[in-house]
Amino acid sequence: MIDAIRRFPLIPAVLAALALGACATAGDPPAPAPAMPAAWAESGAADAAAPARDWWRGYGSVELTALIDAAMRASPDMAIAAEHVRQAEAQVRIAGSTLFPALNFGAATGRRETRPQGGPWRGANSSDAAFSASYEVDLWGRNAAGVRAATSSLRATRFDRETVRLTLVAGVADAYFQLLSLRGRLAIAQSNLAITERVFKVVDARARNGAVSALDVARQQAAVLAQRAAIPALELQERQTLFALAILLGRQPESFDVAALTVADVLVPPIGAGIPAALLVRRPDLASAEAQLAAANANVAAARAALLPGISLTGSAGLASEVLLNFLSAPTAAIAIGASLSQPIFDGGRLRAQVDVAASRERELVENYRKFVLAALADVESALAAGGRSVDQEILQQQVLVQAQLALRLAEVRYREGADDLLTVLDAQRTLFQAQDQLALVRLARLQASLGLFKALGGGWTNPDRAFPG
Repeated sequence: MIDAIRRFPLIPAVLAALALGACATAGDPPAPAPAMPAAWAESGAADAAAPARDWWRGYGSVELTALIDAAMRASPDMAIAAEHVRQAEAQVRIAGSTLFPALNFGAATGRRETRPQGGPWRGANSSDAAFSASYEVDLWGRNAAGVRAATSSLRATRFDRETVRLTLVAGVADAYFQLLSLRGRLAIAQSNLAITERVFKVVDARARNGAVSALDVARQQAAVLAQRAAIPALELQERQTLFALAILLGRQPESFDVAALTVADVLVPPIGAGIPAALLVRRPDLASAEAQLAAANANVAAARAALLPGISLTGSAGLASEVLLNFLSAPTAAIAIGASLSQPIFDGGRLRAQVDVAASRERELVENYRKFVLAALADVESALAAGGRSVDQEILQQQVLVQAQLALRLAEVRYREGADDLLTVLDAQRTLFQAQDQLALVRLARLQASLGLFKALGGGWTNPDRAFPG
């Protein structure tokens, strides 16, 4: 052993470094997942089947399915997410390259001309070629930690792509449902305009016969104009929603249209919320946050390893010749092998600060993950609450509409017979119009509630890296 130390004087330094820093690179593992509730506060459709991967087919709309398929193929958002994944894959290859030796080849040739004072010019040729190799011994696992960090970041990027996919599908479905609702409301507004114009003809006829005053004519004319004024605003919203849907599909708005007519043809599929703990493997945004936390933990280990000594091995082999570009004429061979040890002594606290930054970033991501889990739980609860209450609201609103239709018919009959004045008819008209429009909005809210629940549950996605929590 003493002879080995004399022959290799680096051994004592290496042993001392090992003794000082054997435990310095071990990073603290990420915090476990927060405690999950045993059941949802809102029961909703908890007993129905869990969302399938192609959950949007449950709405029973062939056109919606075609639009989503087109968006998956041509959306710029999906293309951007795919490029992010490719960039992360390249970063993994970059980080992995540090685990292997670096090999280089170099060659040079030249001629040097000199002229002694008063003498002739004299020239000398020289050529050399060499292979060199260098390798950093990953004694403390710093490079391996960098690979783990890059791999975890790649996983996070892939999960982010799934989040983009889910957001895109939900966005297309939401825009489509809004378009259906707006076109239905436009049809209602046009139907209501026809009603007000029909009543106006009755009022005008009675005014010509002297049964009513010009005041009634002016009032009903104002109702007709107000109903006409409501149509352009709905038409504008319909066009803007159509253009927004075109952008989601990666299409030019000028040549884009859909055959959607009304929300009445769209089904509201039953959705099973499952148990709260299942969110940890169903939500890609939670999986991304967990992967980012793993990357941060690896970065802490790499920062700690940077405090410890580094060992590098180098070697080179080459040929040199005094004949230009001719290594076969009396070449000189050279071989060199070396090892070096470097230990940071004083850097103004830079490396220690880097450890503090990495550790703080890990703690930040722990809290970020906890916040995401809480937000995911709230998303599901809100969607369950909205879904259950929108069903009750639609039933009640349908009853309101039936009574409003009956009230308008009775008001028109009584007005023709002279039993009531025009104000009663105007009030019945407003009640009917509001009831019809509100029912269309309630039906849209019910579709959006189911859409929100699908999205909150992860849209049928399951984390391939984790088993379902038992």
